[in-house]
Amino acid sequence: MTSLATRTTARLRSLFAPRGRHRALCPSPTPPQAASSGPRPGPYATDAPIDGRATTLVRPYLLTPEQRSRRRALWLATYGIDVGPRRIHGMEVAR
Repeated sequence: MTSLATRTTARLRSLFAPRGRHRALCPSPTPPQAASSGPRPGPYATDAPIDGRATTLVRPYLLTPEQRSRRRALWLATYGIDVGPRRIHGMEVAR
C-alpha cells in the first residue's frame, strides 16, 4: 500500500512540477550566523538565589479570621441573612 502511495505521489510531482525560472536549481546561500556569547538570562533572572531561611513563607490563599468573617457575612447577605458587620466603610449600618 505504501509503495502505491509513493509511486502515485512521485508521478503527481513530476506532472505538476514548476517549470522555467520558478524552479530553484541550487539552494540559496544561507546568511552567516552572528557569533553569540551564549544564551542571555531572562528578564526575571536574578544575580543571586533567594535565601530561603531569610524569607517567610506566604500563603495568599490562607485568609485571616477577619477576612473569613467578612466574606461569610457578604455571602450570607446574598441570601438575605444579616449577620454582617455593623460598620461598612466607616459608616454605621442600621440594625
